[in-house]
Amino acid sequence: MRYWLMKSEPSDVSIDDLANLPDQTVAWYGVRNYQARNFMRDQMCKGDAVLFYHSNCAVPGIAGIARVSSPAYPDATQFDRNSKYFDPKATQETPRWFNVDVQWVKKIEPISLAELRRHPQLEGMRVLQRGNRLSITPVDPAEWRFILKHLVRD
Repeated sequence: MRYWLMKSEPSDVSIDDLANLPDQTVAWYGVRNYQARNFMRDQMCKGDAVLFYHSNCAVPGIAGIARVSSPAYPDATQFDRNSKYFDPKATQETPRWFNVDVQWVKKIEPISLAELRRHPQLEGMRVLQRGNRLSITPVDPAEWRFILKHLVRD
């Protein structure tokens, strides 16, 4: 099993939205960065654990726990001419963009970016690196364990 941090703007899909969706599951659509796409396409597996992170909001940070609930498959928005994620170079035969399904596990008391920065055990997290803008990043197992043991309050 691998561990991931996946960013979503709460104005698009929040942890509360995820909890209220059918099967508490959402397709992680619209990723248009090749490295993030490759994480989904080549490394994510059903059952992998996810830190659901709210970004581009007043207090960015981890808002919940989720899991990858499907293998990667072509992102349908790349073929939709009315979608802001439309890609004219993508075809059904040679899709360029992929997504996985993500399923709600639980909402947690938010862990702000500032709180994450306070812990030297987390200084290697990609989300904390200067200039990191990836919407999906791997999380080291030791970082995952530290977050769940010391920062997640039930």
